[in-house]
Amino acid sequence: MLAAIVYCHVKPEHVEAFAEACRANHAGSVLEPGVRRFDVLQERDDPTRFVLYEWYMDDADAMAHRDTAHYAAWRDATADMFVEPRSAVRYNGLAPVTF
Repeated sequence: MLAAIVYCHVKPEHVEAFAEACRANHAGSVLEPGVRRFDVLQERDDPTRFVLYEWYMDDADAMAHRDTAHYAAWRDATADMFVEPRSAVRYNGLAPVTF
Protein backbone atom coordinates (compact mmCIF):
# COMPACT_ATOMS: atom_id res chain seq x y z
CA MET A 1 0.00 0.00 0.00
CA LEU A 2 1.10 3.54 -0.74
CA ALA A 3 -0.15 6.63 1.06
CA ALA A 4 0.55 10.14 -0.13
CA ILE A 5 -0.11 13.35 1.74
CA VAL A 6 -0.17 16.38 -0.54
CA TYR A 7 0.11 19.83 1.04
CA CYS A 8 -1.48 22.74 -0.83
CA HIS A 9 -1.37 26.43 0.08
CA VAL A 10 -3.65 28.49 -2.16
CA LYS A 11 -4.22 32.18 -2.69
CA PRO A 12 -7.15 33.50 -0.62
CA GLU A 13 -9.09 34.59 -3.69
CA HIS A 14 -8.99 31.01 -5.03
CA VAL A 15 -10.11 29.08 -1.94
CA GLU A 16 -13.62 28.30 -3.19
CA ALA A 17 -12.54 27.46 -6.75
CA PHE A 18 -9.74 25.26 -5.42
CA ALA A 19 -12.11 23.42 -3.10
CA GLU A 20 -14.52 22.81 -5.99
CA ALA A 21 -11.73 21.54 -8.25
CA CYS A 22 -10.65 19.19 -5.45
CA ARG A 23 -14.20 17.90 -5.01
CA ALA A 24 -14.37 17.09 -8.73
CA ASN A 25 -10.97 15.35 -8.59
CA HIS A 26 -12.11 13.40 -5.53
CA ALA A 27 -15.29 12.25 -7.30
CA GLY A 28 -13.27 10.75 -10.15
CA SER A 29 -10.45 9.46 -7.99
CA VAL A 30 -12.61 7.30 -5.72
CA LEU A 31 -13.85 5.45 -8.81
CA GLU A 32 -10.33 4.37 -9.80
CA PRO A 33 -9.78 0.66 -9.07
CA GLY A 34 -6.41 1.23 -7.35
CA VAL A 35 -7.54 4.08 -5.10
CA ARG A 36 -8.48 3.01 -1.59
CA ARG A 37 -8.99 6.47 -0.12
CA PHE A 38 -8.91 10.03 -1.42
CA ASP A 39 -9.71 12.69 1.17
CA VAL A 40 -9.70 16.45 0.70
CA LEU A 41 -9.11 18.37 3.93
CA GLN A 42 -9.15 22.10 4.60
CA GLU A 43 -7.38 23.57 7.61
CA ARG A 44 -9.78 25.16 10.09
CA ASP A 45 -7.43 27.88 11.32
CA ASP A 46 -6.15 28.79 7.85
CA PRO A 47 -8.67 27.97 5.10
CA THR A 48 -6.05 28.65 2.41
CA ARG A 49 -4.28 25.42 3.39
CA PHE A 50 -5.46 22.05 2.15
CA VAL A 51 -4.28 18.47 2.48
CA LEU A 52 -5.03 15.68 0.02
CA TYR A 53 -4.79 12.31 1.77
CA GLU A 54 -4.47 9.51 -0.78
CA TRP A 55 -4.17 5.71 -0.43
CA TYR A 56 -3.30 3.51 -3.39
CA MET A 57 -2.83 -0.22 -3.72
CA ASP A 58 0.70 0.34 -5.07
CA ASP A 59 3.00 2.72 -6.92
CA ALA A 60 1.55 1.75 -10.29
CA ASP A 61 -1.93 2.79 -9.15
CA ALA A 62 -0.57 6.12 -7.91
CA MET A 63 1.07 6.71 -11.29
CA ALA A 64 -2.11 5.65 -13.12
CA HIS A 65 -4.00 8.32 -11.16
CA ARG A 66 -1.83 10.96 -12.81
CA ASP A 67 -2.94 9.70 -16.23
CA THR A 68 -6.66 10.26 -15.60
CA ALA A 69 -8.76 13.01 -17.12
CA HIS A 70 -10.01 14.17 -13.71
CA TYR A 71 -6.46 14.59 -12.39
CA ALA A 72 -5.42 16.50 -15.54
CA ALA A 73 -8.46 18.76 -15.17
CA TRP A 74 -7.59 19.42 -11.51
CA ARG A 75 -3.92 20.05 -12.30
CA ASP A 76 -4.74 22.49 -15.09
CA ALA A 77 -7.55 24.26 -13.22
CA THR A 78 -5.46 24.83 -10.10
CA ALA A 79 -2.08 25.62 -11.69
CA ASP A 80 -2.21 29.35 -10.92
CA MET A 81 -3.96 29.08 -7.56
CA PHE A 82 -0.99 28.19 -5.37
CA VAL A 83 0.92 30.52 -3.06
CA GLU A 84 3.82 28.07 -3.29
CA PRO A 85 4.26 24.80 -5.16
CA ARG A 86 2.34 21.91 -3.65
CA SER A 87 4.44 19.30 -1.90
CA ALA A 88 3.89 15.63 -1.23
CA VAL A 89 5.22 13.07 1.20
CA ARG A 90 4.84 9.40 0.29
CA TYR A 91 4.48 6.69 2.91
CA ASN A 92 4.31 2.91 3.02
CA GLY A 93 0.87 1.97 4.31
CA LEU A 94 1.20 -0.37 7.27
CA ALA A 95 -2.34 -0.41 8.67
CA PRO A 96 -5.02 -1.00 7.78
CA VAL A 97 -3.81 -3.84 5.62
CA THR A 98 -6.92 -3.82 3.43
CA PHE A 99 -9.67 -1.37 2.70
